[in-house]
Amino acid sequence: MASPQQEFPEAYEICKQFTLTEDQMFEVVDRLTKEIEMGLRKETNLRSTVKCYITYVQDVPSGKERGKYLALDLGGSNFRVLLVDLKSQTDVDIQSKSFVLGKNLLTGSGKRLFDYIAECLAEFCIEQRIAWDNLPLGFTFSFPCKQTAINKGVLVNWSKGFKCPDVVGHNVVQMLQQAIDSRLDLRVRVVAILSDTTGTLMACAQRQPNCRIGLIVGNVCNACYIEKTENTEMFQRYQTSRKRNMIVNCEWGSFGDNGVLDFIRTSYDKSMDQLTPDPMMQTFDKCISGVYLGEIVRQIVLDLMKKNVIFKGLMSQAIQTEWKFESRFIAEIESEPFGQYRSTAMVLNSLGIRTCNEKDLACLRYICESVTRRSAQLVACGLVCLIRKMNVCKSSVGIDGGMYRYHPNYHRLLIENMNILLKCSAEYELVLSEDGSGRGAALVAAIYSCK
Repeated sequence: MASPQQEFPEAYEICKQFTLTEDQMFEVVDRLTKEIEMGLRKETNLRSTVKCYITYVQDVPSGKERGKYLALDLGGSNFRVLLVDLKSQTDVDIQSKSFVLGKNLLTGSGKRLFDYIAECLAEFCIEQRIAWDNLPLGFTFSFPCKQTAINKGVLVNWSKGFKCPDVVGHNVVQMLQQAIDSRLDLRVRVVAILSDTTGTLMACAQRQPNCRIGLIVGNVCNACYIEKTENTEMFQRYQTSRKRNMIVNCEWGSFGDNGVLDFIRTSYDKSMDQLTPDPMMQTFDKCISGVYLGEIVRQIVLDLMKKNVIFKGLMSQAIQTEWKFESRFIAEIESEPFGQYRSTAMVLNSLGIRTCNEKDLACLRYICESVTRRSAQLVACGLVCLIRKMNVCKSSVGIDGGMYRYHPNYHRLLIENMNILLKCSAEYELVLSEDGSGRGAALVAAIYSCK
């Protein structure tokens, strides 16, 4: 079988920019480590692109948590309400319901947004006959948030299409609690706020006590990890706290916003970045997350089509339209056995390009694989950075998010590249989180409702 360099040399020249060398990966690890260390320290936090937000979660599940707890998971235009009944360490009953936020709620007033969330919460609680039980609630809020307590979180900035201006700079827990308290049909206590990464870590730690990292790889990418409290200088009591550990929410999506990742970015990354609502921000995230990878693939394909290299004589309005190549297409294309291109042809057909030219279809798959590989390499760099920083011999990584959950090769690619970097210096396990954000939020509520 001919190599990609021989089979489609023009695409190979483009795609080799997306394959990081071992030296480049080690350089990413070193630069990320430096940013995290800056983010942890008072004197350098403002200059760091990785803010390392303190979560105020200093305890992981003991396995003895029992009772009923509510969880609210807000991270996009769909949100979930969950009732989690912790009967034992292994027997956990979860009832949940999803709700949709209309576009008008994403850009309107904060009061209107939280009033609607409280209305949905009341609907769920009435259905479950717990509306007056005054249950503790853990609030998963998947946006950059600076906490000053376990139940106080100030929104730093919105993302994912949210633009409610009167929420930025305010305590979102207070806004949610006020919306709940204004209702006559609901009694609920919001006892904790946490990120989806923290929820993922906590959910996995319930079953695997050595889980020390929570990772989300989906439409966004972020991680949290367990740091020694004495190193978390942004925590006011970092020198006097009796608790040894603190979960730190990295918010590493903005890593590289200061230019330190320019050595691995391509012209396609920069072109895609200019199409986003926040150009020159979230640099690391935009090289990794599903919401961006499809557009990168589209731009490469369109470039090759304009040069008459692939799909000769074919063109469509869809392939020329920004963001039309959905990231789910990448997983569909890479899910096929090698040498089979039925799904690939169907993806192209949905974009107005009808072809059965196997060489061109194979080239498209190669482009998708190259973009996916770099994403996994960068996530591997991030995980290895955290493993090295914690200096533990054995740990588990709890993972959630569509890229990891649904892409056929992502797990394998992560392991391959982590092994290259770790060189057997530490043992680790990658664990898919089930109901991570919801279960984890309920566990945090269980731990902190009586503190």
